[in-house]
Amino acid sequence: MTASPASSASSASPAVPAAAPPGRRTPLILRNRAFAAVWLGQVLTQAAVRMFQVGVSWWIVAYAVEGARGAASGLFMALCTLPAVVLAPVVARTVAGFAHRSVLRTAAGLAAVTAAVLAVWAQGGGPPLAGVYAAALALATCQAFFDPCLTTSVPELVDDADIETATGFELSTQSLAGLGGALLGALTVDRAGVAGLAAGCAAAYAGAALLVTSARFRAAVSSADGSDAPSDAPPARRPLRRILGELPYVRRILVCFTAANLFTAAVFVVIPLYTRSVLHGGGGTVALLEAALGAGALVGAFTGTRVPGRPTVAGAWCLGLMALALALPGLFAHRVVVAGALAVAGWCAGAVSVRFVALFQRLVPTADKPGFFAVMQAVLGASLPVASLVFGSAGDLLSPQTLCLVQGIGLLPAACALALLGSGAPEPEPSVEPEAVGGAR
Repeated sequence: MTASPASSASSASPAVPAAAPPGRRTPLILRNRAFAAVWLGQVLTQAAVRMFQVGVSWWIVAYAVEGARGAASGLFMALCTLPAVVLAPVVARTVAGFAHRSVLRTAAGLAAVTAAVLAVWAQGGGPPLAGVYAAALALATCQAFFDPCLTTSVPELVDDADIETATGFELSTQSLAGLGGALLGALTVDRAGVAGLAAGCAAAYAGAALLVTSARFRAAVSSADGSDAPSDAPPARRPLRRILGELPYVRRILVCFTAANLFTAAVFVVIPLYTRSVLHGGGGTVALLEAALGAGALVGAFTGTRVPGRPTVAGAWCLGLMALALALPGLFAHRVVVAGALAVAGWCAGAVSVRFVALFQRLVPTADKPGFFAVMQAVLGASLPVASLVFGSAGDLLSPQTLCLVQGIGLLPAACALALLGSGAPEPEPSVEPEAVGGAR
């Protein structure tokens, strides 16, 4: 562990106000404008990419494809997750070798241009499916640079005592984005088509680029201006395998969640198929289900750190509960039941995320963080294209209800493996107790 457990415990817990200066009672995003700007930029980028994913998935299922809808939407979601896996070494080198603000600003700016081009193209007569796929690949590539770069730059934006709180806000971005993007994606496609969807995404990306540009990054630990620090560069160029090789406990956790993602990621393919084939709904129903998932994840992001127990034990219980929630729509095909089940599944995902990323922030050496967070994104994301393709293709052969049952059953081995992993691992406990990160979200 590279960070002081004592500073962790005293920084984020709202239960010990006597130990914290009065200013600590103000939320982090109100007292740290630089972090607030970058965080809002991430909210906008992830909301845009989520809105695009939900909207295009629904466009494929409802409008663009007559046969093999599952395979077409599965291929689309695979393209949305592939860059984070394939480009992990490039992302690690870029994040380690360039000023973080420049990387963030460039990624958001290029995404804005891509979405704007697609909007103009769609307005002029409608792009072919291949054109939408290409735009999805480009946007996912930009996001593959943005997210790990922001995670790595957290220490340049906040004090060490605020790392857990900042991590909580950063991780809650996906929940906020999932909620906002899900509400807007399918509804926008129903009302304004792909052109309106792409125009909204372009505006969000442009706003994110402006917010990042306005933020002042501090001097990094080993650099004068939070940029390409000479002392950081050599460790970042170490083979990514070696980084994980020196963190065996973290590596095993990542393997468990990679296996779990084979089944959890399929929900984004299953929801449009379930809506059309089982619930016989439209874009409003897709928005409801996606919003339930995002709202649950948001609540989990803020409350998950209060789940008692060691991180691995708490994570195992959350995965078990998620398995039940994802399987429930396979047994009860009612809109309210499905929305409630997805909300519970989202809560589990949010609770697990904040516990384990806060753990990784403390366990991974500072010099290795650029490489680690890139490889973490790649390892966890490696199962996403596979899950999208497999469940998408299966959706043309099996009913969506059967796919829900497969998701729930498939999660159980990962939950058991995570529980067994926690029985013999003493190192992570001091810095990630729930009370130590209770204010994370």
